[in-house]
Amino acid sequence: MKFRITMALLCIVLMMAKSQEVSAQQKVILQGTVKDRQGKSIPGATVSAEGTKAITSTNNRGVYKLQLNPGKVVLHVNFVGFEEKIKTMELSSGEVQENIILQESADVLQQVEITGRKEKTYKTKATFIGKIENELKDIPQSVSYASKELIADQGLMRVGEVVKNFSGVNQFSFYDDLTIRGFRVNGQSNTQLINGLRTSTGFWKQSLANYLERVEVLKGPSSALFGNASPGGVVNRVTKKPLDETRRSVSLTMGSFNTFRGLADFTGPATKDSTLLYRLNLGYENAESFRDLMFDRNFVIAPSLTFVPSEKTRINFDLVYTDSKSRLDRGQPIFGSFDLNSTPQSLSLNTTNDYLNELTYNATISITHKITDNLSLNASYLKTGYSEDLNEHRTSNAYGLDGNGVAINNLAGMNVQIRKRKRFIDNFSGYINYTPKTGVVEHKIVAGYDFGSEKTPVGGSQLTASGYRNAANNGAIATYVVANKSRYLLDAAGNPVPNVPHFHLNDPLSSQRMQDDSKLFFAQSVVAPTYYYLNSGYVQDQFKIGRLQILAGIRYEYYTDYANYKTQTEAKANSSAWLPRFGAVYSVTPNINFYGSYVEGYNPQTSSTISNPNAGGPFDPLKSNMIEFGSKTSWFRDQLSVSASVYQIKQTGALYATPGVVDVLRQIGEEQSRGFEFDVTGKIMPNWNVIASYSYNRAKILESGTVGEVGIQKPNAPKNTANLWTRYNFVDGAVKGFGLGLGVNYTDKRNLIYDAKFSPEDQITIPSFTLFNAALFYNIGKLQLQLNANNIGNKKHWVGGYDYLRLFPGQPENYMFTVGYSF
Repeated sequence: MKFRITMALLCIVLMMAKSQEVSAQQKVILQGTVKDRQGKSIPGATVSAEGTKAITSTNNRGVYKLQLNPGKVVLHVNFVGFEEKIKTMELSSGEVQENIILQESADVLQQVEITGRKEKTYKTKATFIGKIENELKDIPQSVSYASKELIADQGLMRVGEVVKNFSGVNQFSFYDDLTIRGFRVNGQSNTQLINGLRTSTGFWKQSLANYLERVEVLKGPSSALFGNASPGGVVNRVTKKPLDETRRSVSLTMGSFNTFRGLADFTGPATKDSTLLYRLNLGYENAESFRDLMFDRNFVIAPSLTFVPSEKTRINFDLVYTDSKSRLDRGQPIFGSFDLNSTPQSLSLNTTNDYLNELTYNATISITHKITDNLSLNASYLKTGYSEDLNEHRTSNAYGLDGNGVAINNLAGMNVQIRKRKRFIDNFSGYINYTPKTGVVEHKIVAGYDFGSEKTPVGGSQLTASGYRNAANNGAIATYVVANKSRYLLDAAGNPVPNVPHFHLNDPLSSQRMQDDSKLFFAQSVVAPTYYYLNSGYVQDQFKIGRLQILAGIRYEYYTDYANYKTQTEAKANSSAWLPRFGAVYSVTPNINFYGSYVEGYNPQTSSTISNPNAGGPFDPLKSNMIEFGSKTSWFRDQLSVSASVYQIKQTGALYATPGVVDVLRQIGEEQSRGFEFDVTGKIMPNWNVIASYSYNRAKILESGTVGEVGIQKPNAPKNTANLWTRYNFVDGAVKGFGLGLGVNYTDKRNLIYDAKFSPEDQITIPSFTLFNAALFYNIGKLQLQLNANNIGNKKHWVGGYDYLRLFPGQPENYMFTVGYSF
């Protein structure tokens, strides 16, 4: 039925296109070439007529063609790296030849990302992830990214979905939880960035991505830039900034799983002199899921203002506010046979009275002031607030037990948790950018100070029902011990009676109905208030001598943590680290660079950073280092970038789950990750976009007190991943206005977290998978129609998992239809 409706819509579109073709016969044909001052053609330049819907791009030979009404026309020609050309002309009839010459832009690099990005391509030329705008080819570390155009074309709405386009990055679970180069990065660990400032997310649910300009990942330890962070890399979410030209767009999406989504993006000058610019992104989502009992009700409002009082000063304010209502999905459980197909992928352990309500805000203010042509002051402050209200029925991470303590493999042990808590994060970054020239040496000097803190205030609390009922049936005992069998309430078969009824894996409907939790025995605990803060100073110089660039930087970080903050058992701990960063870039030709780098990482593992009061400890900090070599090249007038890298990362002190014990963590020894990555991003032709990558990663545990773990591939770290997505737009003939997108994603098999209770051959491995995706596009003036088909062929797969009771299945075949309008 949905397919017939879609085909009917496309037929209507074709008839509209035909009528437009007839009316176009009386128009003037304006055509010509766009070249630079040296006479070289510029493919991909945008040519538009002011006040009309006429817009096109030059082809590979720099040729453009527009159909216009006779009369006066104001022509605009734009291309990245060149100044805009505006030409007024009078058109009469027939064909008019008009050749355009563009002049290279002399724009100075920004110091803080305040001005919005005007380009509409997959390729991004520069990034601010190093606290100064740098061309990606000049950064001696691997950087992967996805622009808002790619995100929109693929119909994606979650960062966890976006990362399938990045080499060496994959999902760990449903949550804000990733693996980068074999090492886990999650939103609870406070190693996420928004606009280059440290924050953390709600972790359980990922917000809509409609307010993002791009998502980028700096690979490897980044502590020298941002403080404590994962050795695999750091994820930076860059928000959309105001533009100095008016753009407005709205879109509606409907599709599988009863999905409805509405988005809006408005930007432009707020004053006639353009000293105040605005941007407003809105998002609403109401969607069910292929998972039992799951849903998402999300609302996002993201306003942004830029004030430009003078050419030397810019001030920007960003706010991202998200309101999420859903249920917490702990994943798919399976039977004790470890057969992934023993239960349906839709199976969850929730009940209908579960809920998860989250409120999050990120408010940022940034200012940059240019003192001289080569000296500027920059400051940014980010305030994050998070509130969680949770009621969930979840697995106890173990099967139910019989009277002899033997696991009953079709019964999942259960807990009930009711929790309320808040978290507040403050980050300040102040620094100078100094770009002097001493003789033949050109410098890019960054020096500054960072302050960061996170606080879980007094007032958080949790009720937990777990374990087995005591013999008097007036309380619960945390674990069942066969030797003390007389202490427990037993059923007619002599098995201990659980406090929370076990979940029947072969009769889920009996367990998923609304539960009367008033009959459970709850243990009340306080979510221990925590507080940490850090003070850091750093200096870095990237100096250039001819074709060679050398980067040298050092950061000193002093970290202070309070456990049981503001209680009688308050405990204070301090740690510090010197964090170096070295790199070199050599330009063989203007479009071919080779690089090498060495960086070190550091991450305290305290009650605050772990965000788990029951984890145990104290733990030693994570320490890591990386050596990386690679090349970065650009082609087709810098429209296509190709990069390759090899690396080795070593880490000591990682935390893993303790087998058979809920929440408690243990520390292991050295881990190592070695690999190769290859990335392609940009345009092959002006109407042909592509992004592709391949990665090989051998990430293994070298030292552990648990013998079976040594030498095995790290959890959720596939050895091989590959992806390809391409979009081709038809620009001539009867199919003009149509576009076609095709994609494929491959992820190798992965181990789950090692469980010492089982022999190595019983450890769960989730299989490799290959997914095929496609999209159809059609533009009718300012209206765009888009149909996305995902997982064509309905491949059964898992995106990640923790253990045999917490597997995370990937979405089955699904379709999304989007109508967008720009005005």
